[in-house]
Amino acid sequence: MQKILIANRGEIASRIIKTCKQLNIQTVAVYSDADQDMPFVKEADAAFRIGESQVNRSYLVVDNILDVAKKEKVDGIHPGYGLLSENADFAKRVTEEGFTFIGPAHDIIEKMGDKVEARRVMQEASVPVVPGSDGGVGTIEDAKRVAQEIGYPVMLKASGGGGGIGMIRCENEQALVQSFDSTKNRAKAYFGKEEVFLEKCIENARHVEVQIFGDHHGNLVHLFERNCSVQRRNQKVIEESPSPALSQGTKEKMFTAAIQAGRAVNYTNAGTVEFIVDEEENFYFLEMNTRLQVEHPVTETVTGLDLVKWQLIVAGGEPLPLCRQEEIQNTGHAIEFRVYAEDPKTFYPSPGKLTELEWGEGEGEGVRIDSGYEKGNNVTPFYDPMISKCIIKGNDRQDALNKAKVFFAGVTIEGVKTNVSLFRDIIEDSGFIEGSYTTKWLQDFLTANRT
Repeated sequence: MQKILIANRGEIASRIIKTCKQLNIQTVAVYSDADQDMPFVKEADAAFRIGESQVNRSYLVVDNILDVAKKEKVDGIHPGYGLLSENADFAKRVTEEGFTFIGPAHDIIEKMGDKVEARRVMQEASVPVVPGSDGGVGTIEDAKRVAQEIGYPVMLKASGGGGGIGMIRCENEQALVQSFDSTKNRAKAYFGKEEVFLEKCIENARHVEVQIFGDHHGNLVHLFERNCSVQRRNQKVIEESPSPALSQGTKEKMFTAAIQAGRAVNYTNAGTVEFIVDEEENFYFLEMNTRLQVEHPVTETVTGLDLVKWQLIVAGGEPLPLCRQEEIQNTGHAIEFRVYAEDPKTFYPSPGKLTELEWGEGEGEGVRIDSGYEKGNNVTPFYDPMISKCIIKGNDRQDALNKAKVFFAGVTIEGVKTNVSLFRDIIEDSGFIEGSYTTKWLQDFLTANRT
């Protein structure tokens, strides 16, 4: 491919452009009114306005994006993450219009985007899944029966859900009854289908995901795991690799299961198999993300590989750069912190102008900044308020934590509120330092520090 269009914005658009420059691939950016002064617009070889600031009037308008692609005669379209990245209809349109979709085939996206279908496929592939309903539950009576069988608490989930949207924990039958219709309605509004299903709620769980990569020649490998258990409202805040306080034996079993999952759908390009791990290190399939993840730099940092480069190579029809599992090695320890423009106490978005944006010491020496903003840019209320991802690498986890303390002590961001102060507190906390934290840990930490 000689020229690609990036159907995304901000940090991930800049990230893709960086690799394309190294490969001498021309880039075409698309932008909304709110983003016209953003760095990615200037970094691309060409940039075109595709609509108003609202996401449904710009970045989600498929026809506008494809019109630019045709005009510029691009070879491929990279969807980044979020927005249209897991929209099977978009991937299909891209292919039908004669462009290469830089990601998995649309039928894989569609199959894995349906959580009920994904569960069925994984069960057939002998990948462990969380105990739950066989398919969707259509009525509250069906839901109550399944919940009685698997035991409370249960998670009520939208079949088409993702990103923590369309799921709710139900402690008892009363909560299930109260939430059933509203969850179905929300699923219909957000994902276009009202099907919901039930899963057993795994208590004190950890969220661990495995990066996989496949090509069109039958090669499929894993690139180790990432721990994503530091979450708030099911949204990841900190990710790290290797996963602390998890035995190597369990990791190896997860790698095998992730490959089985990929083989079950003939997976190509970058993907992530997400697992829930209980207190006894039993693990269960949660979902498959059919795209590049926000936290992909964690894997890049410990493997020394460029995942965007791999995506472009695979999309171009070539084999994986490393086809044999033993060729892929990981060294050191990496931790990613997502810096958001938000109030660190209420977590409400904090839009405004970045009047100061200074990163701490160490960039280039174990510190990587993937940012979508520069000093003087406006963080608008129209999109996710992530300013940057700060990835810290150490020889081991303790070294990475020490470097993170030095780094965040020197970060200065003014004009908006951010969660940097939260990171300064977290990396000093014994519960985080110890490493066996669960998905409940951050909420408990926040509650304890507010009293």
